[in-house]
Amino acid sequence: MQVRFLFPAPIGIVTAVSYWKDKIILVTGGSSGLGRMIADGFGGAGAKIVIAGLEGDAVQKAAAEMQTAGYNALGIQADITEQADVDRLFAEVILHYGKLDVLVNNAGRSMRGEVLDTTPEQFRELMELNLIALVRCTRAAAPHLLKTRGHIVNIGSLAAKSASRWVGAYPATKHAVAAYSQQLRLELGPRGLHVLLVCPGPVERKDPRLYPLEGLEGIPERARHPGAGVRTKAIPPQWLAARILRACERRKAELVVPGKARLLFAIQQLCPSLGDWIVLRKT
Repeated sequence: MQVRFLFPAPIGIVTAVSYWKDKIILVTGGSSGLGRMIADGFGGAGAKIVIAGLEGDAVQKAAAEMQTAGYNALGIQADITEQADVDRLFAEVILHYGKLDVLVNNAGRSMRGEVLDTTPEQFRELMELNLIALVRCTRAAAPHLLKTRGHIVNIGSLAAKSASRWVGAYPATKHAVAAYSQQLRLELGPRGLHVLLVCPGPVERKDPRLYPLEGLEGIPERARHPGAGVRTKAIPPQWLAARILRACERRKAELVVPGKARLLFAIQQLCPSLGDWIVLRKT
């Protein structure tokens, strides 16, 4: 964690102040999973946290747990696929805190299914959550973040860089998030806004996750697990959250975990047929 030292201080005492002290952080999908770990990470660094989620009870429970742990936390129920809810969410944040320093676009989901069995309607539904809702939140947050030279953190996936089998519309939605993140960097980076695209492999979860289309006979059993059968270790969410905080402090453009996946991404661009062969071997 980056720290700043304040002087003068009493003899023999140095006061360390976190970069995140009293910054305002909004995490969508922040009541559970990786979103909750990211919220806890920022809270532990001294930030004030707003967690937004679809299920009001879960949001309030998570906020209460964070408050009990000593964090400054506020829970707001919102369906970010609805523009009215997005407008209300950001109005409440600004009314309560007066500013915004970080938007973490974490809300989203995966799915399972062969690509030709995935209907246009299912593509549209997943795109609405994984991309369009992210765009809604980003547009609402941008005026406030430009004032604070703040941060946008877009949670992508390894699938944002390289597609895989048996995940239906998921890679298409995450590729779109990667492209949108680059557009934001190019247009708003010169105005002081930092945009971080996070591309993790499968993240450890206590509770098993169920996916739409899971259980179809054509889907191998291994593909039903997190990561859709990618042969890589699951990532501890607390560790990943800490990496995200450091990447924001350093204003990095991307965070890919595991880092060795970057080699595959480079091969995929230079020689798609070789990249496809590697993906087939690794999944």
